[in-house]
Amino acid sequence: MPSSHATYFRRWFLSLPPVEYLVVQLREFLIRSLKSGPIPQHIAFVMDGNRRYARARKLETVEGHNLGFEALARILEVCYKSGVKVVTIYAFSIENFKRSRYEVDALMDMAKTKLVQMAQHGEIFDRYGAQLNVLGDRSLLRPDVLKSIERAVQMTAHNNKAVLNVCFPYTGREEITHAVRETVRDFSSTPQKKPAAKKLFSETRIQRNIQTQYLSSVDEHGHDDRPSDDSPQHNSDTDSLEHSELDFSTASLHAPSSRTSHSSSPVLKSQPTTPYPDPENITEESLSTNMYTYPAPPLDLLVRTSGVQRLSDFMLWQSHQHTEIRFLECLWPEFNLWRFMPVLLEWQYNQRARLLLARKDSVDEPVKTLKVQ
Repeated sequence: MPSSHATYFRRWFLSLPPVEYLVVQLREFLIRSLKSGPIPQHIAFVMDGNRRYARARKLETVEGHNLGFEALARILEVCYKSGVKVVTIYAFSIENFKRSRYEVDALMDMAKTKLVQMAQHGEIFDRYGAQLNVLGDRSLLRPDVLKSIERAVQMTAHNNKAVLNVCFPYTGREEITHAVRETVRDFSSTPQKKPAAKKLFSETRIQRNIQTQYLSSVDEHGHDDRPSDDSPQHNSDTDSLEHSELDFSTASLHAPSSRTSHSSSPVLKSQPTTPYPDPENITEESLSTNMYTYPAPPLDLLVRTSGVQRLSDFMLWQSHQHTEIRFLECLWPEFNLWRFMPVLLEWQYNQRARLLLARKDSVDEPVKTLKVQ
C-alpha cells in the first residue's frame, strides 16, 4: 500500500499545471543540449519487459504491451527531435509464434490498430516526417493484419525526413537467409553483358587454368609430365623457371605457338564462358543491399531493456565493430527520456574520444615517417 500511495501522489504532483509545464521545458532543454554534439543516425531497440511489467503490477499481459506502445511513442519523439534519422524496433520475433494463441492474436490486433493510428494525419509520423517500414517475413501474418500494415506503410510513403523500421515478424537469421537467397537469385538470373576486363589476368583465373591443364595432361598421358628431381631440367637456371611460369599464366590469353604446343609445354585450354556474373563478384555489399534494413545507415547504438544481456537474434548482420550495445535494467514500459539520456550522453562521449584518438594518430603518423627517413 505505501508504494501505491507514493505512485499516486507522484502522478498527482506531476499532473499539476505548473509542474507539468516545468517538466516539458526541461525535456526540451535536454533534447536541445543533445543536438549540440554528435547524434547517432541509426538506433535499434529491443523492447523487452512488457509482460514482466504487467505481472509485477497484476495487469493483463495485453495491457503491458499497450503500455509498451506508449513508451515507444515517447522514445520516438525524443529520437526524432534530437536528430536521429533511423529507428529500428524489435516488435515481434518469429519465435513469438510459440506463445499462447491469445497473446499472439492480441499482439497482431494491437499492431494492426496502433501502426495505422500512428500513421494518421497529425500523429507522430506526420509531425516528424517519418516513413514506416515493416521488416520481416510478412507471409506469416494474417491477411487482415497484413492489409492494415500495408495501409499504414502506404500512408507514410511520402515522408522522407526519418524512418521507423518495425521488425514484425523477424529474426536476424531469417533476414540473412533472405539476403543470401535474393543475392543468389540476382546472380543466377541476370546475364552478364560482357566480361569484365579486370578479371582477365586475375590470380584466381590463372591458378584455375594451370590446375585444369595439369589434370588434363595427367588424364591424356597417364602420368605427370612435370620433370622429376633427377631430370636435367631440374637444375636449369632461374630465368628458365620464370619463363616457364610466364608461359603458364599467359597460355590462355594467346594462340598456341609451335613451342607451347610441344608435349613438354602443354597448351592451357580456355575455360568455357558463361553468360552469368562470376560468383567471385559476390561481396559483403552484395548481401547488404538485400537486407531488410537497406539502405539504412550503419547501426550506431543498440539498446535492450529488462536487464537481459543477449541480442535474441536481432540485428546480427547490422551490428559491426563500432556499434555500441547497452543493456538497461529497467523494463520497456518504464523507459523514458530520463533513462535514455545517460545512454546518449555516454555514446556522445565515446564518439568524441574516438575522434580525438583518430586525430592524434593522424598527427603522429607523419612524425614517425620523418624519423624513419
